[in-house]
Parts: sequence; structure tokens; C-alpha cells
Amino acid sequence: KVSTDDPETAFCTLANREELNPEEGSIHHCLYQFTRNETLTETNKLLCDVCTQRHCGPKNNIKSEKKYVYTNAKKQMLISLAPPILTLHLKRFQHAGFNLRKVNRHIKFPEVIDLAPFCTAKCKNVADGNTKVLYSLYGVVEHSGTMRSGHYTAYVKMRAMNNHLSDLVLRGQSQALETEPVKGQWFHISDTHVQPVSVSKVLSSQAYLLFYERLL
Repeated sequence: KVSTDDPETAFCTLANREELNPEEGSIHHCLYQFTRNETLTETNKLLCDVCTQRHCGPKNNIKSEKKYVYTNAKKQMLISLAPPILTLHLKRFQHAGFNLRKVNRHIKFPEVIDLAPFCTAKCKNVADGNTKVLYSLYGVVEHSGTMRSGHYTAYVKMRAMNNHLSDLVLRGQSQALETEPVKGQWFHISDTHVQPVSVSKVLSSQAYLLFYERLL
């Protein structure tokens, strides 16, 4: 769906992203880079229907070749609907010539993350006046090994049921006011082996997938 927004507010976010100053090598830096404002020029110019119509006229001769008009543009990917469950998939491979190489670098991630700096100012399921969209970590998938072989393990938090998630799914909005991580016990799961672990152990893992549930 294509919509026309006020140019002054089209690229505005729910919270000021310029105050973030995210640390390199963190999930905040990854999100900041993924949602950065891009300028489309030269071969990346955008096909503009309005400019084309203005140039060729509203009624073109069917026999004549229509000349499409391309224009410079700005592009930014922002979240327009905050999900009940946030799943972040980290790209853990890079090209090395004609081969793929696994990226083993540790990416820092928090127990509670605020998505507001990455949400559009008109985010659909955020109450008016709210400048925070908070999520609590409850699951991590980790991969050990190489691109050719390896092993997947998981960290999962056993916790009380989050009733606010059903409100989000069924009604599109939650009345939750929690701003702290959901209380519970973390477990490390590897095949049939399950053992309790500390939250520091979880946060030091080389995450491949991150699972967060919405708090606010």
C-alpha cells in the first residue's frame, strides 16, 4: 500500500533515534544501521508515477512509447506495527571471495530493549503519548561450529504467563505498564540436556536468534 505522508513527519520516529549513540557490536547498533535513512540516486532512483504523468500528460498516445521519469528519493525502513513477539535474526555469515564464512563476533543484547527509536511516529498499536515500546528477553538460539557443520542450543526463560500478549493479539493493544524484565529462571537446553544458568551466561552467548515478548 502506497501512502503519501507529510515530508516533515514521514521519517520521524516514536523516540529520538539521534540520542541513541549505539555502541558498535550491539543489537542497538544493528537495528540503527538496518533502519537508517538512505538516499536513492543514480541507478537507484525511484520510478515516480506523479513525475511521469506530469511529464507525459494524463492521456498518453497509446502508440507512443511512454517515457518513465525516475527521481532521487529517500528510503527508510521503520516498524509500523509493534509485534507481540519480537524475533531478531542475526546474519552470522559473510562473503569471503566465492565462499561464505561464519561470523563468530559477540553481539551485545539486553534483557529489556526499547524499539521506540526504530518505530514510525504513527506506530499503529502504541497508545498516544507513549514514547517507549519495551520488550523482555525470553529466548536465545546459539550456534556453535562452522558454516558446514555445527550444533544448535537454546536458552529459555521459565516464567509466568504474560496475559498482556493475548490482549495484543486479540485486541491489538495492551494495557501493560511493566518496564522491568519478566521474572523467571533461565535454562540452557542442548539436545536432551537441560540445566539452569545465570542471566549473565545468557547475555554472554553468541546469539543467532533472539526472542522478546512485549512489556509496554
